[in-house]
Amino acid sequence: MALLTDDIVSTILSPAKLLTGYRRRRFQAEMAHKYCGGSARPAEATFGWDRDAVATGLGELRTGIRCSDACYLRGRKKAEVFTRITAKAVRAALQAEPELAGSVPCRQTVGVLLNRLGYRLRRVLKARPKKIPETDAIFESVPSARARAATEPDTLRISCDTKAKVKIGAFSRGGEARAAEPLKALDHDRAPEAVLVPFGVLEMNRGPVAIHQPMFVFGHSKDTSDFIADGLELWWAERNATHPGVKRLHIELDNGPEIASSRTQFLKRLVEFADRHRVEIELVYLPPYHSKYNPVERCWGILERHWNGTLLHSVAEALRWAGTMTWRKIPPLIREITATYERGVRMGVPTILGVVIPA
Repeated sequence: MALLTDDIVSTILSPAKLLTGYRRRRFQAEMAHKYCGGSARPAEATFGWDRDAVATGLGELRTGIRCSDACYLRGRKKAEVFTRITAKAVRAALQAEPELAGSVPCRQTVGVLLNRLGYRLRRVLKARPKKIPETDAIFESVPSARARAATEPDTLRISCDTKAKVKIGAFSRGGEARAAEPLKALDHDRAPEAVLVPFGVLEMNRGPVAIHQPMFVFGHSKDTSDFIADGLELWWAERNATHPGVKRLHIELDNGPEIASSRTQFLKRLVEFADRHRVEIELVYLPPYHSKYNPVERCWGILERHWNGTLLHSVAEALRWAGTMTWRKIPPLIREITATYERGVRMGVPTILGVVIPA
């Protein structure tokens, strides 16, 4: 390999930038032969050229066969397809053109060509979140509220939300488990033995102190305003001794129907909570249809991945599995509410027909 100085490298790079296509590849191949022993990898390290392009140029120089650049595949496509049309239908449409009659390839070839052009059958993505006129303004205010709570040592920042109901029984739930033989679940998810309603509270920080303690409360009834309020009561009864001096609760939550800012029963219960425990409550609502930005949602994702490979035969089994999950190396607190709740309850109407019992 010839000795290369910075001046020589600069001199070689200048004309290479002015060439395009096979001319650039030929020049790169000649320089690779002259200075890099005819190898693409040293040429990449020395000149910063694409290794595949240099290798192609070396092949062209050795065989004398020039590769087609296929420039027609670059740039913007000539047309966009917004249909689930099949390769067979495309072929039929092409055959209907008089100038193409008799020259249309078979269906498999048409499918290959469509795939090569990027027109594959693709799953419809949920990539366009709904927005209301206030969405951007709400997102601008949430970070400032979080920053303010992070500087106040007497403020505890938490996030809370419910999760989709969990059916108890030998159901697969789309899970996977590493084993010599696959677990065998029922072929239909009907008639569950019980249904659990998960509610979670994630403690995030108190002033400058980072906290990552999650708590999961599992109910047996409905995810109503009173169930969520009772879950907060149960959480505070369990954790208030751990946070002496807290005078303010910063609660982040989504705009779900049972905890929305217009839900009078939920606000009534929180006012009673604040009066009873002598704390201020700041509700920090995320925009509607953006619940995935609620921090506790990440805990639900970890829990689902943690237990989706097992069969939750009983309530006790489900609670045990939830307790073995960890969030940032911290296991969650698991509690159970056996109360019965009714939907449609408004301010002043009795709501609870059962009792609250720790697990």
